[in-house]
Amino acid sequence: MPHGAIHCFILPAVSMSTGTQIHQQTDPTNDQLGRRYVDSLNCDDLLSNAAEKKSIEEVLAGAELAPAQCLWTTEASGSVQLRMDELCPEQPITVYQMFTNSVQKYGKLTALASKRGNKWEKVTFSEYYHLSRMAAKGFLKLGLEQFHSVAILGFNSAEWFIAAVGTVFAGGIMAGIYTTNSPDACLYVAKDSRANIIVVENQKQLDKILQVKDKLPHLKAIVQYSGSLKEKLPNFYSWEEFMGLGLEVSDQELDEIISSQKANQCCALIYTSGTTGSPKGVMLSHDNITWTAHHASRAGDMQPAEIRQESLVSYLPLSHIAAQIYDLWTGIQWGEQVSFAQPDALKGSLVDTLREVTPTAHMGVPRVWEKIMEKIKEGISRCGYMKRKLVTWAMSVSLEANQRLTKYIIYSLVLQKLRAELGISNCVKFFSGAAPIGNETLQFFLGLNIRLYEAYGMSESSGPHFMSGPKAYRFSSCGKVVPGCRYKLVNVDADGIGEVCFWGRNVFMGFLNLEDKTKEALDEDGWLRSGDLGKVDEDGFLYITGRIKELIITAGGENIAPLSIEDAVKQELPIISNAMLIGDKRKFLSMLLTLKCTINPETTEPTDILSLGAVEFCQRHGSQSTKVSDIIGGKDKIVYQSIEEGIERVNSKATSNAQRIQKWTIIGKDFSIVGGELGPTMKLRRPVVLQILAVSLLKILLLFWPIIL
Repeated sequence: MPHGAIHCFILPAVSMSTGTQIHQQTDPTNDQLGRRYVDSLNCDDLLSNAAEKKSIEEVLAGAELAPAQCLWTTEASGSVQLRMDELCPEQPITVYQMFTNSVQKYGKLTALASKRGNKWEKVTFSEYYHLSRMAAKGFLKLGLEQFHSVAILGFNSAEWFIAAVGTVFAGGIMAGIYTTNSPDACLYVAKDSRANIIVVENQKQLDKILQVKDKLPHLKAIVQYSGSLKEKLPNFYSWEEFMGLGLEVSDQELDEIISSQKANQCCALIYTSGTTGSPKGVMLSHDNITWTAHHASRAGDMQPAEIRQESLVSYLPLSHIAAQIYDLWTGIQWGEQVSFAQPDALKGSLVDTLREVTPTAHMGVPRVWEKIMEKIKEGISRCGYMKRKLVTWAMSVSLEANQRLTKYIIYSLVLQKLRAELGISNCVKFFSGAAPIGNETLQFFLGLNIRLYEAYGMSESSGPHFMSGPKAYRFSSCGKVVPGCRYKLVNVDADGIGEVCFWGRNVFMGFLNLEDKTKEALDEDGWLRSGDLGKVDEDGFLYITGRIKELIITAGGENIAPLSIEDAVKQELPIISNAMLIGDKRKFLSMLLTLKCTINPETTEPTDILSLGAVEFCQRHGSQSTKVSDIIGGKDKIVYQSIEEGIERVNSKATSNAQRIQKWTIIGKDFSIVGGELGPTMKLRRPVVLQILAVSLLKILLLFWPIIL
């Protein structure tokens, strides 16, 4: 390979210090590169029998790996060196080996639960394994070629899981497609991954593929797993027909393919959101997935089923690494029961599913937690006077107790009923990931005696590289580095803030077919650049302060991270749904604001009707507005004055004049996935917003035209 000599396996030297989590820390003031190297606890500290620890050489000698001379590759059929070192020398295994290990331990336990009508249908781990083998044989019958993909387009379901695992068993590469993708976006993923087969959920998703299938040279078949087929098309199969095809392929043929698989080869593709260009295919190896499913989940205190079977509800997009590693792969690793929400989960039915399942752990992206918070606030406001006072008191006591790390009994009894109404009475772990979460949301849930454990990582790190959990929690922190992983901060400034870089078995293989982008993502020693800015406290807790690409560099040359200012505005003004700071290469900062409103349950589009909380904000300030259109354009001077005063309170805390918000405007419609301003995991897509709202931005600039000149 032409790039083989550039990123070969180079492990930074670190001195070991017994009993401490920091194996080496270089003082940034004494390091010309301004770097900090920090390692985690040895992974073997998490294992019960440290006496069986083997050297790296012994483990590698016993491992069946494909030949590799480099830490990265951009070819689907390529192989990579594994980042194995003294911190984490565990034997590399394939997805198939992980699954068979779990079947031996958890075969009779329920693995998957799906609600059909009014009845929950359950699948054991043993059945799950055999169904995945049958799917693998079906894919082989349809002509799946090694290292070509099966693209899966649909909402979370048992069939989604079985198709994903079956693809890997058959030697293919699984590639999820977001259900919100346009036909052209589906085409991009399917073509880039050389999809031989596309698995779709229903007619709606099928129609997208039918529009572009003639542009897919490698496509051989389409499988639909939900709903009846409207018409029989060539090479088009129902789920039942597809699974029946597996009977025509022998176990021996499948086993030969499985036995040829190596842990350092690609088996999954995660496509980035493409907010700054075309989506990139993140190549994950068997080892990326099996190692991360084992170690990152334990850092979050997820329990093996031998101790207690964890139960969770799957509803976030499986095309995203957060849900895929949490729901699918960790579920297999530890014998978890995964129950599938209804496709309209984010339209309102999620709470109904939670009440039925009563999971032991639950994960949400920040926007989901914010929506839950708003719903709870609305419910409390509708309570009678005495009940509202009692709940408010209990939440204030709970918040104080959590902040002081003390315990009270009375408030817990009050809040337990509220938790039961949400379906989380049995939940002991609550995770947030995929985007930064605001302090207001964190504090609100502390008031419910719920700690939101933040996970931090990226698709390129197979998900979490830092984890919070019951044993590693600090308010507003992303937790500590996952045991067995390393991090370093580069270009550290006077405040201790630098770019966070990753090293570990979870670091990806490379971007599919994108050598230049892969070289940009990895430094000369193979460390993964996150593009995020952060700092670490004396106890090893990470705090993300912003993203390098999102930094605003004013005309005066001052670097401003927008996240903290935006969060401060939303916390100061509870009527604000989204706040986006702008001002790159300008002499002043401006802010785009949207108001909290109700959501159309059918289309998930924001409506013109203000949310109950927003209406209450208006009433507290003497306004009678009930619609967004009652306010925008300066029509409601009372609300505008209230927002102006809130902005001034935020400005009063600014560290410099350059960080003060000089101008703001309210957008007539809240941001949404449908509108394109939010990505599939509800993360703000800043470049897209700038394009969509070019006219609004122009109005701001014209108001300050003399200043700009």
